[in-house]
Amino acid sequence: MSLEALESDADSGQDALEFNWDDHLEETGALSVPHHVFKHVDQGLQTGLAPGMKLEVCVRTESEATYWVATIITTCGQLLLLRYEGHQDDRRADFWCDIMTADLHPIGWSRQQGRPIRPPVGVREKHQDWETLLEKALNESCSVPANLLEGAQRGCNPIDLLSPGLSVELVDRQDAGVVWSAVIEDNIGGRLRLRYAGTEGLPDTHSITWVFYLDPLLHLPGWAQEHNCTLRPPAALLPLRTEAEWEEVKKTISSQEQDSSISDEFYKDRPAITPHCFIEAMKLEAVDPAAPFTISPATVTKVFNDQFFLVLMDDMREEAQKDGGGHAFLCHRYSPGIFPTQWCLKNVVKLSPPPGFQGQDFDWADYLKQCEAEAAPQHCFPPDPSDQCIKESMMLEAVNPLCPENIHVATVTKVKGQHVWLRLEGSKQPIPEIIVHTDSMDVFPVSWSETNGYPLQYPSKPRVEKQRKVAVVQPEKHRVPSKDSSPDTAKQQLNNSQAEIAGQTNGKYCCPKIYFNHRCFSGPYLNKGRIAELPQCVGPGNCVLVLKEVLTLLINSAYKPSRVLRELQLDQEGRWQGHGETLKAKYKGKSYRATVAIVRTADQVADFCRKTCIKLECCPNLFGPRMVLDRCSENCSVLTKTKYTYYYGKKKSRRVGRPPGGHSNLEGGVKRRGRRRKRRKQLFVHKKRRSSASVDNTPVGSPQGSGDEEDLDDDDSLSEDTGSEMQDELMDDSEYSEKKSQPPTPSPSPPETPRPSRRRRKARSPSCSDDENRPPSPKSPRVEVPQKLCLDSSPLEWSVTDVVSFIRTTDCAPLARIFVDQEIDGQALLLLNLPTVQECMDLKLGPAIKLCHHIERVKLAFYQQFAS
Repeated sequence: MSLEALESDADSGQDALEFNWDDHLEETGALSVPHHVFKHVDQGLQTGLAPGMKLEVCVRTESEATYWVATIITTCGQLLLLRYEGHQDDRRADFWCDIMTADLHPIGWSRQQGRPIRPPVGVREKHQDWETLLEKALNESCSVPANLLEGAQRGCNPIDLLSPGLSVELVDRQDAGVVWSAVIEDNIGGRLRLRYAGTEGLPDTHSITWVFYLDPLLHLPGWAQEHNCTLRPPAALLPLRTEAEWEEVKKTISSQEQDSSISDEFYKDRPAITPHCFIEAMKLEAVDPAAPFTISPATVTKVFNDQFFLVLMDDMREEAQKDGGGHAFLCHRYSPGIFPTQWCLKNVVKLSPPPGFQGQDFDWADYLKQCEAEAAPQHCFPPDPSDQCIKESMMLEAVNPLCPENIHVATVTKVKGQHVWLRLEGSKQPIPEIIVHTDSMDVFPVSWSETNGYPLQYPSKPRVEKQRKVAVVQPEKHRVPSKDSSPDTAKQQLNNSQAEIAGQTNGKYCCPKIYFNHRCFSGPYLNKGRIAELPQCVGPGNCVLVLKEVLTLLINSAYKPSRVLRELQLDQEGRWQGHGETLKAKYKGKSYRATVAIVRTADQVADFCRKTCIKLECCPNLFGPRMVLDRCSENCSVLTKTKYTYYYGKKKSRRVGRPPGGHSNLEGGVKRRGRRRKRRKQLFVHKKRRSSASVDNTPVGSPQGSGDEEDLDDDDSLSEDTGSEMQDELMDDSEYSEKKSQPPTPSPSPPETPRPSRRRRKARSPSCSDDENRPPSPKSPRVEVPQKLCLDSSPLEWSVTDVVSFIRTTDCAPLARIFVDQEIDGQALLLLNLPTVQECMDLKLGPAIKLCHHIERVKLAFYQQFAS
């Protein structure tokens, strides 16, 4: 797509939303490549501190500064979980500390400095002869290295040591004996942007290169001199400066001071390069790193030493032969992209003949005979491990080989041995599938770019306009098409709509910018925090497209999107006159659709926005073509949800600003939600009594019975009823709204839905709310109080197996696997609460409340039986 087309999309309000990996994986149904596959990413996050190492730490519970030995239990970045020596397997005294702020030292530091060594009170109570315990700890050879706790490396991982401005040396990609200096310009999670020395002011095409810090060709200053290598810039840079200028740069490089303080950490994670057994003129199959799209024949043209050799891509064209052949690149035994001959044939992969090859079908036997060469034997190549956890259709992030500064969303299209074929997405120009090794340092796990604050190239999502008209808001799986709409009618409406939008190119149909004034009163339906996260404005562009985008953003910003969609729903009379657009909302795993009125011309936009705000009982200036800078003209800052509902929702027979015959869901105007929901609650309970469905064991008064769940339940009951039942309920609501101006008079309830007695309502009052918008939930049936739990042992002593055994005795037995995976023992169980369970176990509200109910029973039993 051209740039002009992209700008046009942005103007019409259809620009792509911010990319989110979770949403993308859910939409595509794909899986992400497991994180442990990317070993180079994990290595860069390790600080060198490992569980089991010992150190000395200042005892915080003592009045004077004393020190004692502690063991590292686990690490999390620069945070350490420590356990004092003498506690053995007792986890109760474990504590966290920050390497950067805590008083930590290697074993033996206190004696060298003459500092007092004394254990905390808990250790002294357990071990009277703690001096013997100390001597044993001091004699063990598992101390944390001093350089990890002191100096520049304190709390730093290897990536943090490579800061911008640091000089490094890079081996030439075509000659293992040539090295040139470069300066780190940026460090993106260990991926270094390097500028070659002496290229200041030159174009970035040849001056900039990208390498990962674990690349075997990257070294610290002084490495070239130590290994007798030649200092020379890459061949592509030589014509850009005179020989005298390069000599001056070379002198500057030679005079650089060597920094040996980080050399140990810099090289400690490097994989060892074992000797190879290649000889010159051997033939093999290879992927050109400069264009990794195909596999072609190649030749070993030079052997530098027992570690490195040069591979040249075969090119049989005359002009290439004069220039020395195709592209050459440096390799070692474990270099990705080199294969033995016949590898493509055995793995059913296409082998591309070399350019200039004469013949229809390529055959290795004939080719070797023609070139008078021999094939590299199988033992020259490392064996392919049998375990492979990358599968087709999995997703990851990958570097674009044609533009290394770009990282793309990538999909695995093929897996052969240790190599995978990737399709890069989000590129302006189509890119062929690239071939990479599974251990390549140019591929990363999903969300790696977001974690490191680097832009990710992702595919744009075209918006598909769906023209299906729906009469009521209900889940898609229960949606029944209208009997009045025939296929010919729908097709005619579709053609008319498309023709109308296509002809809207002048100013009459151009909508101005629509601003979201998040400081204004948001009303009872919209979440003020979510509105504050919306863009400042949408548009300008086509009125239908801009307003549809605005309403979609508002629906997604609601506490309950389905409720807002119900409020905006077009009335029955105007729905089939071509004045509506279909909008969609998702809530609690269900999808809802409704037809919403949207104006077509720019002169109607301001009035449309104001009326929509009044429908949603929010400030009329919450969104619209006018930006509210400091103070709203409606003085809405003094309103609360309760006050606004009182003054604008009850006092008048119609809502403020609602035009006569407006798009209300009920004919009489304002809906009496409380009375309507009570009737539905009785219907729901009545049906439950007749059915044999299982009853939720959630106790009365729990969050599941709060008003936050009621509106969705209301929608659910609407979708589950038949069409006649829904029509009867709408008629009942209309009757209530017509009588709201009359004084209330007692009237008997219908016999099929008897109204519960006053005593019964009082018994259920804990789940009720004083707010009219928060009636009791119809999904909170009364249940018997569970029997008192009697524990055989203290939960503090429970192991993971004990916890799992208890969970399996409850109605939450299917969740026992989570406790095994997360290693939750008794102590951790007592610390769980509802927010923690929802966040860490990824449970929905209902199962989370059930689980927390059983956890609270354990806590209560623990306090009654063991806390005293």
